[in-house]
Amino acid sequence: MMSNAADNSSNFPTMIIPKGTEIKINTQGQLSIKTPGNLVIQNSGTYSELESTNGSIRIEDNVNVEAVSVKAAQACFIQGTLTAWKVHAKRISLEDRAKAYIMLQESEQLDLSKTSRLVGNFSNEKEIYLMLAKFTAQLKELPGNVDMSASVGNDTHPNAFRPTTTQTVPKMTIEAPGPRFEDHEIPEALRQALTLLEREVRRPELDAGSLEAIREVVFGLRERNTARVGAIYRDAFTAITIPSDGFRQAFELIDGYFRRA
Repeated sequence: MMSNAADNSSNFPTMIIPKGTEIKINTQGQLSIKTPGNLVIQNSGTYSELESTNGSIRIEDNVNVEAVSVKAAQACFIQGTLTAWKVHAKRISLEDRAKAYIMLQESEQLDLSKTSRLVGNFSNEKEIYLMLAKFTAQLKELPGNVDMSASVGNDTHPNAFRPTTTQTVPKMTIEAPGPRFEDHEIPEALRQALTLLEREVRRPELDAGSLEAIREVVFGLRERNTARVGAIYRDAFTAITIPSDGFRQAFELIDGYFRRA
């Protein structure tokens, strides 16, 4: 009997955990793997973090991986399907028929085969805020659980509005749909700023770029979403090419609110 067991075990591959590898499980039951060498994923699963500190990460064909963070010192090769909030690597390569749903990607080189598919690919959180802000109504209609596998420049005008304060706003954590106040709870400073901006966006001389930028702030204030407003208001006001006293007053009210928060 012992001999048969030994013979059967020889049919299975050997798992080697290199020295220096860290394997943890978070409170949600997700695995976190950090290894000094190359990491090859041959089995579908949900992970918190996947990291190769010196090598590369490969997700093989017909493997579906979901992860909060994927980080490789060299390259991240995708043959199967990857769904991730953030992927950081010198090179991200999607091979034939590979699929990747990546919200934030940080790479020096991005390779896509003709039959691969990449969805997302934002460079920073501000881009995510601006994109989601345009489709809030559609997002509210989405079902609570979606299976993904089943399915702005920096140029400014010479006369652009430039905030006088250099105070850094604390980094906001992305939340969905974001913190909101009821009408009677909205801070007075933000209420006044919203009133000013709703008046200013109706100015006929306002150009399309300025209007688009400031509408995002107006939308966030109307939704009582302080996380969104805090992340975008400084860039939005900087994009205004024809500043006015109303815009300046609105900025000072919003900026003062976040500096006191």
